[in-house]
Amino acid sequence: MTAPVLSVEALSVAFRTEHGDLTALDRIDLAVSPGEVVGLVGESGSGKSVTGLALMGLIDAPGRISGGAIRFEGRDLVGLPERDLRSLRGTRLAMIFQDPMTTLNPVLRVDTQMVEAIHAHERVSAAAARARAREALVRVGIPAPDERLRAYPHQLSGGMRQRIAIAIALLHRPALLIADEPTTALDVTIQAQILAEAQTLCAEMGTALVWITHDLAVVAGLADRICVMYAGRIVEEGPVAAVIEAPMHPYTAGLIGSSPSRNARGAPLTQIPGLAPSLGRRPPGCAFAPRCPSATPDCAEPPPVAALPGRTALCRHPLHGEVRA
Repeated sequence: MTAPVLSVEALSVAFRTEHGDLTALDRIDLAVSPGEVVGLVGESGSGKSVTGLALMGLIDAPGRISGGAIRFEGRDLVGLPERDLRSLRGTRLAMIFQDPMTTLNPVLRVDTQMVEAIHAHERVSAAAARARAREALVRVGIPAPDERLRAYPHQLSGGMRQRIAIAIALLHRPALLIADEPTTALDVTIQAQILAEAQTLCAEMGTALVWITHDLAVVAGLADRICVMYAGRIVEEGPVAAVIEAPMHPYTAGLIGSSPSRNARGAPLTQIPGLAPSLGRRPPGCAFAPRCPSATPDCAEPPPVAALPGRTALCRHPLHGEVRA
């Protein structure tokens, strides 16, 4: 077995407020191996983006990592000095954000931004840096790369800007790439192209990829494993095909039932009743219990781990699998 590039153990993140600390991430565990694609899914507010920012060391006050470990290539990133974290970001660690305009500077040409990204970490000539930038654009499927290098971000389409953001993230061949819903605002044709390119690049370069999304259809076609998040916890984990075909946690089943791609055309979608709890009003025990059709009074106790081969879920009454003693 290949050692994981990333190993997260009992990671917790809290935000300080006037009403006390609010827990955004509650003891999550996550591992990603070289070349593996892990999908992190859940509805808005479940903690997906906070997880991505925590992995990059980008949690700022009033937030903080309140517990756990983030081991990247065997090195714990929690508590690492900012100088050391900065040397890893952009080289060994990279992130793609949902809106490429938050990544790209609107007043600088694409070539300027890409060359600066290379010079920030390596001493190479301007000509060599520009050649690498051009090669990166070709790698992500951008036509006429010389013309795109001379362009400003506002002169490019949304799909083209996102491909450039991906190219910048891949300039230094990172060991771990975190993508926070980078295709949400794109049309389905461009989305499919970017997903195929991301999958191919990870396979060719051995980059581990954590793809954050709320769209199960995206994960089904891209990821090797899936982690389902709810109220700051990973409530189910396993191979994508197995989880989608036979979910263990009722929340996962609800997500699948509410996805148009998983239902017959014209059939009403299954809705999950209620709303996800706010950070300050998380119920005791299983946070999903107030919305769960299988909930019983003992769900007010901390949920045990249910298991199948290669799969786990935090549920007292799993739809499949057995609860560990």
